[in-house]
Amino acid sequence: MKLKIGYRTLKTALGAGIAILIARSLGLEFYSSAAILTILCISVTRKSSLRAAWQRLAAGIIGLIYSFILFELLGYEPWTLTLLLLLFIPTVVWLNLKEGIVTSTVIMLHVLMFGEVSLAIFLNELLIIVIGIGVALVMNLYMPNIDRDLRRYQRNIEENFKVMLRELALYVRHGESDWKGQEIHETANLIQKAKNVALRNINNHLVRYEDHFYHYFKMRERQFEIIERIIPFLSSMDETVKQNETIADFLEELSKAVSPTNTVPYFLQRLKEIRENFAQMPLPVTHKEFQIRSALFYVMHELEEYLLIKESLYKEEDSK
Repeated sequence: MKLKIGYRTLKTALGAGIAILIARSLGLEFYSSAAILTILCISVTRKSSLRAAWQRLAAGIIGLIYSFILFELLGYEPWTLTLLLLLFIPTVVWLNLKEGIVTSTVIMLHVLMFGEVSLAIFLNELLIIVIGIGVALVMNLYMPNIDRDLRRYQRNIEENFKVMLRELALYVRHGESDWKGQEIHETANLIQKAKNVALRNINNHLVRYEDHFYHYFKMRERQFEIIERIIPFLSSMDETVKQNETIADFLEELSKAVSPTNTVPYFLQRLKEIRENFAQMPLPVTHKEFQIRSALFYVMHELEEYLLIKESLYKEEDSK
């Protein structure tokens, strides 16, 4: 098995070493605990790291105050620690500081081991907290640029859309196809992964709110649902009618135009023209022809929705 060391592992290892180095150089007691805080505060995104840092800082200060009061009143005994945790944990949970429970417990154990309360001990523990959290925040300033990954997902999803629409066009045109449909399952997985990466990208910006890719992949997800809906209707047609050629041409043209650019107005106009053309044709003669034409009208309705979903993305971005 190939050993892989990611950027987060490197940041964690380097940050832990730096935290210990700073805490030890200041002559702090239990200086190694600064590394624990650094390891726990380094997160996948800047926002989650900042949230964890705040929770641990606030919980740590509350833990110090509780420790000083209870240990001084009740003595530096194990059962005092039990009572302390029974009071401390509900408090931080109520204040939504749950991520600070573990690190604060370490700080409270330090106070128990000191066996006394003083300003020097308070500053010692506060500095351990600040160093551990501070180093983690500095290390988390670096986040790899994932725009390239997002664009790769975009290209792969669009390529699959082209294949699916093209294969549907072939089936509508000829009434048969040897397509295995592997792009359907693959596209569902790609969209889910792409949304996760895009969401992580949003959480890596503390000031800017870069949500274009996330909305783009959500748009493709909704369009993909439409493709999944029309596949059974098209695959159920074992005969062809004159209108099949028109829909096949439209699907083929649509497949070639799959891209991030806005080609919606053109295709909406094309769809309108096709509808008007169908309305002028003679009524179906047989029941089978009626079923096929009904299915094609349904497909046109879904294709219009497919286009409007993309148009809404551009309208939303233009309004920002």
